[in-house]
Amino acid sequence: MFSKRAWPLAQVLLAGAILAVGPRTVSAVLRVMGLSQERQFQKYHRVLNRVKWSTLAASRRLLGMLIEAFVPDGPLLMALDDTIERRRGAKIAARGIYRDPVRSGLGHFVKASGFRWLCLMLVAPIPWARRCWALPFCSVLAPSERYYLKRGRHPNRLTDRARQLLLMVRRWVRERPIVVVADSSFAALELLNAVRHKLCIVTRLRLDATLYDPAPQRVPGTRGRPRCKGPRQPTLKAVSTSKATRWRGVTLSQWYGQGNKAVEIATGTAVWYRGGMPVVPLRWVLVRDAQRKLEPQAFLCTDETAEPEQILAWFIRRWQVEVTFEEARAHLGMETQRQWSDRAIACSTPVILALYSIVVLTARQLLPQGSLMTRHAAWYAKDSPTFSDTIALVRRSLWSEWIDEGSEHRRDMVKIPRALFDRLTETVCYAA
Repeated sequence: MFSKRAWPLAQVLLAGAILAVGPRTVSAVLRVMGLSQERQFQKYHRVLNRVKWSTLAASRRLLGMLIEAFVPDGPLLMALDDTIERRRGAKIAARGIYRDPVRSGLGHFVKASGFRWLCLMLVAPIPWARRCWALPFCSVLAPSERYYLKRGRHPNRLTDRARQLLLMVRRWVRERPIVVVADSSFAALELLNAVRHKLCIVTRLRLDATLYDPAPQRVPGTRGRPRCKGPRQPTLKAVSTSKATRWRGVTLSQWYGQGNKAVEIATGTAVWYRGGMPVVPLRWVLVRDAQRKLEPQAFLCTDETAEPEQILAWFIRRWQVEVTFEEARAHLGMETQRQWSDRAIACSTPVILALYSIVVLTARQLLPQGSLMTRHAAWYAKDSPTFSDTIALVRRSLWSEWIDEGSEHRRDMVKIPRALFDRLTETVCYAA
């Protein structure tokens, strides 16, 4: 992927991005790697803005390593979502103005200037965390509409990018079944119809969606075009209030990080159709709170044979995507880069997100037994290790290796108490 001249520089940037605290600029990386006096510092910048290497090729190799380490067999569960990277700058061409989902709420609307990234993650069980994490392996930029119009090009919708991304990953992994969970932004008939023969998609469904029975079998000799749908079914909003609906009580585990949740579900099959759009057969699952504290929700699955409990279990794991985005901002310095050229922007953020998975893979090698000690305090007892403990383990390993290498050749030694040394190393490892 890299030339012999660029590969050592890429390794320095990668290790420095893990060890750096605060902004993940090239300058901060060089300082933490002890290269603050490097006269040819511009060659490290060129790895991002000039050196030719493919982020998609890196994504393919990273996905293969993640599958081998965490999901060696069985179906693959992936999560698809977009996020806003808040950035400003007059020279940044691909930025746009978007709704900020983190800062916006039901009663207020907040806009943000920056980039919109479409990210695909592998949802895999992590042995030392005893739960599933969303591990990013491929991120692509979805430029604003203004970006395309200035270049005389037709704007690509977010669903178009998603279709290309999903079909590309299907080509990468041909022998394993793939299930993709996404939010309501990707509940589009064109997208579902384009990929439903390749993989299974689970997403939200509108309660007022127009659902129909499958088209009846065509009678031989009938004139005209074949029917694409049968009689219309009641909307899911009407089904949720109908007394004839048969509800079944189930208990879902890890309901959005709140533990077990008792809900009632109703399910069925239908075809989703809208004038001028393709017909998509699906299984719908209607969920309502057993205590009636939450509004009913509906989900769809393009695999009509899937069990409703399995569909909900898949979708619940999508919540880990939001955790990954927050951890990337808190511990990996996402949104602190300062690149402004198109190529550097297209490389830096995917690397920052992929760094999350690289840290987890490195911790997997450092933990052959699959257990990790957490940092405890008298006022806080952590139940299981988190990403902060994982990156602290990797940082401690890097620092310890360098200290051991240099201790045999250094003549000037500074003796400090072991307790103070441990406090200093722990402070460095857990700094964000």
